[in-house]
Amino acid sequence: MINPPASFRRTRWIVLGALAVFALVPVLVMLSSSLKPLRDVQGPFRWIPSTVTFRPYLDIWRTVPLGRYLVNSLIVAGGATVCSVLVAILAAYAVSRYRFRGRRMFTVTVLSTQMFPGILFLLPLFLIFVNVGNATGIPLYGSRGGLILTYLTFSLPFSIWMLVGYFDSIPRDLDEAALVDGCGPLQALVRIIVPAAVPGIVAVAVYAFMTAWGEVLFASVLTDDTTRTLAVGLQGYATLNDVYWNQVMAASLVVSVPVVAGFLLLQRYLVAGLTAGAVK
Repeated sequence: MINPPASFRRTRWIVLGALAVFALVPVLVMLSSSLKPLRDVQGPFRWIPSTVTFRPYLDIWRTVPLGRYLVNSLIVAGGATVCSVLVAILAAYAVSRYRFRGRRMFTVTVLSTQMFPGILFLLPLFLIFVNVGNATGIPLYGSRGGLILTYLTFSLPFSIWMLVGYFDSIPRDLDEAALVDGCGPLQALVRIIVPAAVPGIVAVAVYAFMTAWGEVLFASVLTDDTTRTLAVGLQGYATLNDVYWNQVMAASLVVSVPVVAGFLLLQRYLVAGLTAGAVK
């Protein structure tokens, strides 16, 4: 193995250090501000709090119904993730393993949906949800199910495209061997392809979860007080008279824990899933 030159190593460490500082400084500011009384946060900023208090971490649950928002976000993000993974696996397997009329058009159509900004679909989805609710009685507007369906439409195209590339990297001999052993196409998918594609599936799941977890635009319009998610609920710490900055910072750190923990646990699968389909 050829060692890179010393200048390259120095440049690499400088770039990585700059990126680390860029990523960690906001987190340190949030942590420092969350441990201060409100009067200290509103004054000149100091990295080390003159008075350390954990009161904001207790008050965040009483100032706004953060627990309810957390449950809503977990249900919506988890539901969107499960639905996206299941539908993407079936669709990607069909595109990867079968040749049918309209296959290329389907792939192009799926990818073309990523070209349009999300705000373009806000009003049409709102009208569709309201009209469907009036006509059928199915409460899509202001419900968790409607928000899950909305996030599914945005995460599914990229999920299908990613899994198609990953399934293409899996040898077709595995499918043929499973068929020879008596498995049907669905059994071959469940028993052979899915276990071999775990990194790609995990990458899709992480992408779908993060897309739903931090989304603000649709959650602010398509939810009500009972179904509001964390991304929108954090606005409750700003009132007409004041902004509880220490509680905002504390709540932001608390709601980041599930995403950060999940990313760290699944990091190796995520990297493998994002890179495996690129090289066959």
